[in-house]
Amino acid sequence: MGKTAWMFPGQGAQYTGMGKDFYERYACSRQIFERASDIVSLDLKKIIFEEDDRLNQTEYTQIALYTTEIAMMEVFLQKCSLPDVTLGLSLGEYSAITAAGALSFEDGCRIVRSRGIFMEQAVPNGQGGMAAVLGLRAEEAEQAVDSFSQVTVANYNCPGQVVISGECKQLEEAVNALKTAGAKRVLPLKVSGPFHSPMLFRAGISLGEELQKVTWKHCRIPYVANYHADYVSDAAKIPELLIRQVSSSVRFEQSVRRLLEDGVDTFVEIGPGKTLSGFVKKIAKDMNLEQITIEHIENNM
Repeated sequence: MGKTAWMFPGQGAQYTGMGKDFYERYACSRQIFERASDIVSLDLKKIIFEEDDRLNQTEYTQIALYTTEIAMMEVFLQKCSLPDVTLGLSLGEYSAITAAGALSFEDGCRIVRSRGIFMEQAVPNGQGGMAAVLGLRAEEAEQAVDSFSQVTVANYNCPGQVVISGECKQLEEAVNALKTAGAKRVLPLKVSGPFHSPMLFRAGISLGEELQKVTWKHCRIPYVANYHADYVSDAAKIPELLIRQVSSSVRFEQSVRRLLEDGVDTFVEIGPGKTLSGFVKKIAKDMNLEQITIEHIENNM
C-alpha cells in the first residue's frame, strides 16, 4: 500500500480571494482566519479577500498564505486522517510543521509574521532579486553561476527548473552566463529581495531569536525539511533548520525524490493553486496528485 504526503506552497502562490470559499462555508476555517487576524493585529480578511496591494508584499504575503493553508487544512482534517509525511516549499514549510504537530497555529502566526518582516527588511529595495531558469539541469545552472560570489541557486523546483538569487548587478551578469550555457529562458521574478541566498543571513539570525520563544512539540508525523531534504521528527532540531532555510537553497525536488524512494505515491496540495503538483508531475509522472478544493472535499470524502 502506498503512502501519502501533504504539501504546502510558498510565496508566489497567493492571489486575491484565496480561501474565501472555505471561509464562507466552514466554521472551522472561518475561525482560523479570525484567530490569525487577532494574533497578528491585522485585518487578514481585507488583505486576502479584497483587492489590496499588501497581499503581494512579503511582510503580509507570508502570514496571508500560512493562514489560508491552515484554514484549508482544518477542513480537510475533519474529513480524513493525517498523512504519512508533510513537506512545504519555503514559507509552506511552516504549514508542514504545523500539520506535523510540532508548531501550534498561534506560535506559527507570530513566527511567520516576524519572518515576513525580517525577510522584507533584510536587503534594501533594488539591491537583490531572483530569476527562474528554465531548460538547464541543476548541475549546469550551478556551474554557470559558480563564478559569481553573490549569486546562488535558491530553489531546486523540478527537472529543468531552478531559481537563482542574489545581488542585482551580478544577477544580470549571471543571466547572460546561463543563456550562454543553454538555458531556454531566464525570467526575473517579481519579488522584493534575494530570498534563500546568503544575503538573507541576518534575517535568519533575527528569526532565530523569535524561534527561541516557541514551545516546540513532539512531531506526530515526520516532515521533510527544505534545508537538507530529509525527514525531521525531533522537534529540537527544527529551529536551526528554519534559521538556515532563510539563507539556503530550498530543495523541493530532492525532497520529493526522497519521498518517492520511501514509497510515497500520493501527493495532496493544500493551499492556493497547483504549483507544487506541477513540479511533482515533472519529477515523477505517474503519481496520484490531488488539490484541496471544496469540490474535492465534498465529492470525494
